[in-house]
Amino acid sequence: MSAAAASCPCRAARAQGTMALQVPCLAMPCTYTVSPEIDQAPDEHVDRISAFACGTPKKVCVVGAGMSGLAAARELRLVGLAVTVMEQCSDVGGQWLYDPRTDADDPLGATAPVKVHSSMYASVRLVSPRECMGFSDFQFVPRPGRDARRFPGHREVYHYLKDFVAAFGLADVVKLNTKVVRVAMAPPSPLSPPPRACSAGGGYKWLVITRHVEPDGEEGVDVEEVFDAVVVANGHYSQPRLPSIKGMDTWRRRQLHSHSYRVPEPFRDEVVVVVCCGESGLDIATELCGVAKEVHLTANSVEEATSPAAMVTKMLANHAGDIQLRPPVDRLCGGGDDDGTVVFADGSSVAADSVIYCTGYTYSFPFLDTGGVVAVEDNRVGPLYEHTFPPAMAPSLSFVGVPTRIFAPWFFEAQARWIALVLSGRKTLPPELEMVRAVHEDYRAREAAGVPVRHTHAIPAVDDKEICEFVYRNSDLPRMEEWKMELFMIGFVNTMEDRETFRDRDDDTENVREGLRRWRRESVGQYEAALAAAAASGGGDAACAGDAETAMAADSISSLKFSTEQH
Repeated sequence: MSAAAASCPCRAARAQGTMALQVPCLAMPCTYTVSPEIDQAPDEHVDRISAFACGTPKKVCVVGAGMSGLAAARELRLVGLAVTVMEQCSDVGGQWLYDPRTDADDPLGATAPVKVHSSMYASVRLVSPRECMGFSDFQFVPRPGRDARRFPGHREVYHYLKDFVAAFGLADVVKLNTKVVRVAMAPPSPLSPPPRACSAGGGYKWLVITRHVEPDGEEGVDVEEVFDAVVVANGHYSQPRLPSIKGMDTWRRRQLHSHSYRVPEPFRDEVVVVVCCGESGLDIATELCGVAKEVHLTANSVEEATSPAAMVTKMLANHAGDIQLRPPVDRLCGGGDDDGTVVFADGSSVAADSVIYCTGYTYSFPFLDTGGVVAVEDNRVGPLYEHTFPPAMAPSLSFVGVPTRIFAPWFFEAQARWIALVLSGRKTLPPELEMVRAVHEDYRAREAAGVPVRHTHAIPAVDDKEICEFVYRNSDLPRMEEWKMELFMIGFVNTMEDRETFRDRDDDTENVREGLRRWRRESVGQYEAALAAAAASGGGDAACAGDAETAMAADSISSLKFSTEQH
């Protein structure tokens, strides 16, 4: 046995009982685990985070330059850390960087990772008011010559994020066209003293391997760099979650996930089955009405097909005869005379030309190697303390952007600030075992409330106050103003009444109107001042830089056979 293993406190922990939770100790080459039932964590575990703070990291890698990654970059820089953001696309924006290309060779997105990151279709508009979607000190205000609607299109969000980059001088920390292929704990340097036992979060560094992505899709050679910490912010709306339907693998006609849908024209005069009537399913089914020959939208259950929600009922009434609501798909009939037949759960069927699966997305981190410490199971990323820190690897590994059903980017900003404060030593985390216990308490609360495992990261699933409470508990961001909460709820209620017209209704209360007047008066000036200051200091070029979205639309990448038309 090595000296490291002999001195590892996990051996003593193991002697106290069985390992109820498999949390690997990272004292090399220890293979034991720590039980969350131990009342007191060993000193080495307790000291891990404080030791990390004492040796404040100088280099932090952020994976992804979307909304959450940019939030992280700004907060990390504010506390004096050296930040590098790795972004595989040719511009910032993440999902909001619209890409007309799709994975023509894999329209279902069955292979991970997908080649095209963005899942945005051309007609997407916000479902939340822009007034509720800004950074705390850089609100999402309308700007001259742009989309000033309360619920603007996706391009306006992209421009807003470009302005955010310009205002806070982030362009110089973002490496574009840089794909992260592996993130793993770096082996200790032979020139450095060995890390303390069980000090994974604070004693070890991270090896990040990247490749430059050429405009034609070709990838360059591997480049290795070592960082003191890594923040994962690659989003979770890229890798499709596919249903398991009999006959999917043999059905001969067109099948695609909504990830590969952009515009309705390729479906002209077709019979289309849209699977699942969530937000994207309702959007796409509605959009296809004026183009497709028939649109069949499947409900999530037989009961929902016969007694749909009021929002779906209203939509069907608005498009009477154009959209037919069906029970879930039972099977696809491939081969012989049944080729093209889609059979529903009630035994009815239709001969379809295309099936579009609007079945959501799954968390995917194909580049991240933690030796099984962090895993995705049934769409749960875990274990994550407060949806942000993996206890066994905190604080040097963290995640921003995993939570759903929150106010973005405000919530991401709070996560990012918390991470920045911890990494800079201004704030500390609880001991590892305390974080593990908290994670499992959250799991139990969700289970007791009937929340499926796949919705673990839906923040308000148990308590709708948790969205704000998380922010107030873990950051010093300003509180969400009451008029914004009221505005959001008005929009939510209107959505339930009529999803197609809610964006154009004007039924603000006087409280909301007064809040809006104050918001415009204060926030517009703040926004313009931030951009002007950045421009004066030479950092404002990003706001006026060439639009990669436009250039991307003109590109033709034959090597990947990208196309908006699926076959």
